[in-house]
Amino acid sequence: MTSYPMHTLDTAPAEAQAPLTVLRETFGFVPGAAAVMANSPALLNSFFSAFGHFRGGGTFTPAERQVLLLSNAVANTSEWAVAFHTLEALADGVPPEAVEAVRRGELPGDPRLAALSALTVAFIEKRGHLDEKDVHAFTSAGFGEEQLFEVITGVAISAMTNYSANVARPPLEPAVEPHAWTASA
Repeated sequence: MTSYPMHTLDTAPAEAQAPLTVLRETFGFVPGAAAVMANSPALLNSFFSAFGHFRGGGTFTPAERQVLLLSNAVANTSEWAVAFHTLEALADGVPPEAVEAVRRGELPGDPRLAALSALTVAFIEKRGHLDEKDVHAFTSAGFGEEQLFEVITGVAISAMTNYSANVARPPLEPAVEPHAWTASA
């Protein structure tokens, strides 16, 4: 359990209530990472805005978006986020075998999803210093070079949730519990 407050709509600072309301309406619960991010309305509102643009104005399909977010969660060894994005990936149509591959730190069998996952992990591991091979593998799978910048958005929003969850260690919500994941040593 966490020593950081897990805010609800009743306990959150006024500036954090609007995004928590939308998240609760969207998922049926306030996700644990958001509940702890509400300790900093600046963090929660920055995440909420960036995620809204990523989801609403991005070019990735829902399944691609979830592969990107799940790959980030595994690369950041965020147990809460891996479980949450497993639930979301399956709901958004990512094949179960692709989800399991990413959870194991492997690439999905689908070449397009594999290229997206590999680029996402490369961004994190190389701290943005991609080489031509990374970019070529991504664009050869049918992605545009401009989508590299969209991956940066996904990496940035994941850093907010993954790091918050890694620091505060919120418990898994009942809907997420079946997808629990433990980082290997």
